[in-house]
Amino acid sequence: MPQAKLTRRLSSQDTAFLYSEGEEAPMNLGSVAVFQGEISYQRFVKDLQDKIHLIPRYRQRVMFPPLNLAHPTWEFDPQFDIRNHVIPVRLDPPGSEDQLRQLSARLFQGMLSRDKPLWEIYLVHGLEGNRSALVFKVHHCLVDGVSGIELLMIVLDISPNPPAPPPPSEPYQPPPLPDAGTRFFDAVFDRLADRLKVTADIQKSLLNAIDDPAATRSVSRALETALPYFLRPGMRAPFNAAFSGERKLAWSEHSFAEVRAIRQACGGTVNDVILTMLGGALSRYYEAHGLSTEGRVARVLTPVNVRREDERGALGNRISMLLVEVPLGLRNPVERLNAVRERTDSMKRNHVADGMELLAEAIGGLPPMLQAAFGALPTPPNTVANLVCTNIPGPMIPLYSIGHRLEAHYPLVPIAWEMGVGCAVTSYNQKLYFCLLADAKAAPDVDRLGDFLT
Repeated sequence: MPQAKLTRRLSSQDTAFLYSEGEEAPMNLGSVAVFQGEISYQRFVKDLQDKIHLIPRYRQRVMFPPLNLAHPTWEFDPQFDIRNHVIPVRLDPPGSEDQLRQLSARLFQGMLSRDKPLWEIYLVHGLEGNRSALVFKVHHCLVDGVSGIELLMIVLDISPNPPAPPPPSEPYQPPPLPDAGTRFFDAVFDRLADRLKVTADIQKSLLNAIDDPAATRSVSRALETALPYFLRPGMRAPFNAAFSGERKLAWSEHSFAEVRAIRQACGGTVNDVILTMLGGALSRYYEAHGLSTEGRVARVLTPVNVRREDERGALGNRISMLLVEVPLGLRNPVERLNAVRERTDSMKRNHVADGMELLAEAIGGLPPMLQAAFGALPTPPNTVANLVCTNIPGPMIPLYSIGHRLEAHYPLVPIAWEMGVGCAVTSYNQKLYFCLLADAKAAPDVDRLGDFLT
């Protein structure tokens, strides 16, 4: 995977995940990866140490400027020690899959320490069937789903006997971390440069509007379509509630060939099929809670990758959002799929993702000091969306860690803003893996929702 040039200062979108998180709703994503055999801690650490220069961002920590005058910067950590990030743990006998789920949920709780690079990998031993697991925990400011999969392709191998990674071009000798004075003056200078860039971008946009009125009308339609979703309150789900900070997990796997066959027979995309499956499970879950599904929809926030081809290999976040209304009252899955497809097709035709991105950019144009202050305020009740569902295409070939084959890969997405369940889906080696991350107070019976997905 080619590495894009590292930017020093975080983007507004990346920083938003830092400003808005708290102990009850940390902004961490990751996955649980299950492998054949017993992975040696020493060999795994050495393998990762030999590759870490290929992902230099993973040796950088976040440094905030005084008074939040600008967004924070990435600085190489002089104290970086990979053993502070790779932590061995062992399950008690018998080491069941349910024990792995419970352990992974506990490990995924809480915020990552900002005194070091924002990632951890837990190497889990003692899993029944002579297996091991890796639990990846990475801050959302560092990666989104797509760049997370690209990262996985560096950490893991496509062969049980891969060639040695290329050596680093120079030894790791970072300078001292910048002091408060340096961070202050850097922030002032960068804010001035940023204001000049914003002014130039506005002038360019005005000129483009004159030269290409059709594009301007397209943007206007996108905004007009996106805004009502925020202004029109939706109905709350059973799990739209305050958080405790304790987490629970449920997961399942499905044949990717079957999902693809449904898509080919009925039309739409793989993502449409996934939303249809989720809608069927939510319908049964609502009814189990005594709620009628007649005429009811679930509002599902669906991240959309807007990463350009020249941004492949860059970490950080390049996502927009679609807010898809999934009907719950349609019993026939084909009818539900058709309804989902009509909604997503309409959103694509109206460039709703572009409108959502423009809204996010407008908020991101606020001074960092204001963004930090808003992030520290209590969040208002969520009347916009019920849950997040993200689909991250993954590799369809087997992957390995120091010769051990990856058997299963369950992705994890952070939850926040009273959305007590998050659904993450990824494909790997001809299978589709669903993982539900829930707050234990908001959705104590998330395993029931997981059962409805199978």
